[in-house]
Amino acid sequence: MQEDLSSLVVALSKSGDFEDAATRTLASLMLRTERTIAASKFAGHGRVLRGMVHLRPSGGYLRLAILEQGATAVQSAGSAGPRGAPSLVSATAWRSVVQHACPVFIDVTLGTLRPYSPQSPNKIEELLPGSFSSQESRQSFLSRQASHVCVIPLRTLGSGIGGMISLEADSPTAMGQDFVWRECVEQLQTIAEIAAPYLTGLPFRPAPQVEVDEFLPVVGSSMANLLPILNVFAQQEESILISGATGAGKSRLARWVHARSSRRKGPFEVLDLIAVPEDLQMAELFGWKKGAFTGAVKDSPGSIGRAEGGTLFIDEIDKLSLKAQAGLLRVLEERSYRVLGDGVGDRGADVRFIIGTNVDLREAVRAGRFREDLYYRINVLPLRVPSLDERRDEIPLWSNYMVNRRHKEQFPQGQARLTPEAEQALSRRTWPGNLRQLDNIIRRAYTLALVEHGATPELTLADGHIARALEYEVGTSEAGEKASHSLTEAFRAAATAFIAEAKRRGTPLDLGLAESLVGMVLGQAVQQMGREEAFRLLGRENLLKNRNHHKVLKRELEKVEALYKELGESASPFGTLLAEDEAA
Repeated sequence: MQEDLSSLVVALSKSGDFEDAATRTLASLMLRTERTIAASKFAGHGRVLRGMVHLRPSGGYLRLAILEQGATAVQSAGSAGPRGAPSLVSATAWRSVVQHACPVFIDVTLGTLRPYSPQSPNKIEELLPGSFSSQESRQSFLSRQASHVCVIPLRTLGSGIGGMISLEADSPTAMGQDFVWRECVEQLQTIAEIAAPYLTGLPFRPAPQVEVDEFLPVVGSSMANLLPILNVFAQQEESILISGATGAGKSRLARWVHARSSRRKGPFEVLDLIAVPEDLQMAELFGWKKGAFTGAVKDSPGSIGRAEGGTLFIDEIDKLSLKAQAGLLRVLEERSYRVLGDGVGDRGADVRFIIGTNVDLREAVRAGRFREDLYYRINVLPLRVPSLDERRDEIPLWSNYMVNRRHKEQFPQGQARLTPEAEQALSRRTWPGNLRQLDNIIRRAYTLALVEHGATPELTLADGHIARALEYEVGTSEAGEKASHSLTEAFRAAATAFIAEAKRRGTPLDLGLAESLVGMVLGQAVQQMGREEAFRLLGRENLLKNRNHHKVLKRELEKVEALYKELGESASPFGTLLAEDEAA
């Protein structure tokens, strides 16, 4: 064993990316399990099928690597193996791994799940409450001939859980037993702990080119890395939880998933809870019979009924009342529900659920606003959609798509475009409202361009149109200007944009460049009201008394120039001010 571990450490140190490290790790784990089987009473009656690395920090899945028995390299997440779509580990197993920080043994045939206690390795633990709460998970495993599964936590620095490793085996004769997991689990844990820094720290291989479609007409580098995972999710029947800021595109992703699922020929229904009063949520979900309540003048099938045979996307799930949460939980667990006012009995729910939220549901659970059992029931396949500020490479692409979509409503054969300067003006902005906010700006700029140039098949939006459209984002009054978002929100958006730019470049972006924010604030204030008034307004009147304000302004503006130069953008908007200081 020691020699094997030494070889693994050497091999991992040579790994250049996550996929290579995952291949080496899973191969080592599967080999150790095979040797244990060969030396056990299950020799000849058990075999390892596959191993998977699930990289899923708190925000959702980031990567999934699958190594089938006999393969020499892991599959990409979006490619199907010899038996079709991979079966992902159940939400109950993930919950146990996170809560107990220990391995979990699953007997798929019986639908039971046991945690392994390192402190009492020979003790037969109690079955976890609920065991397999999902029939979909169990059927998915069985369809891939997996009768026994071992799930090992993947620890990050600071003892957090950043994911898990699952090993699937086939041994029908071991039904009701822990197979060989108990005999080799500590060795498997050791391998996982050695590999964890590489699996959680190495970069991913570049994602393959993703074909755009009507649901995702624009795919940047960040989304290209997530779509293979989402493609795997689409082939499952389990619930998907899509989190992300309002306007980031959760509904588009839900439609994208539906179009790639086995239910694509069925309906796609949307229930946006922000538009449903709390006292009508149960009715909107389950439907009602005529006379069930005041105002029920005719029968209604409800969202679940309308989505029969297809997909139901429930957005803003945090707005669901506790009473309605209990009803939804029953649907998810029992696949049945009752229409309000219907005394006939329950109806089956042949529906795939996709859930959307823009809040931290774990915090809502801690605050008592969201049921913990429902949270774990919908958090089976989680994915976080990056904000638009984290996908800055998509801003010019989305802008041109949006303006062309609107233009072709009038001129189907026409063409509208943005100038490079207009694209840069949009790319320099932060977008707290995400795609929704960008679309509003493009609509406004498009109207301004029509006013200036008239309705013509070929239309160009210049930076002037964008600048005027952006002015409407600020509410004005006689007292002056007031930003539509708080200063702290704007600063957080700027920080997010800075980090996103560093990720996009793939090379370090010096944190010192963030100091240019001071120069931008000071430069804009000087342009608006003159030097002396600007320094007084910003609490630097002492510099005026000492006549040091020229030197300070020059120093801060040079930081702005350094930022623009580092980003390869045109000269900063304060070049004239800087030239004046140098001339003086």
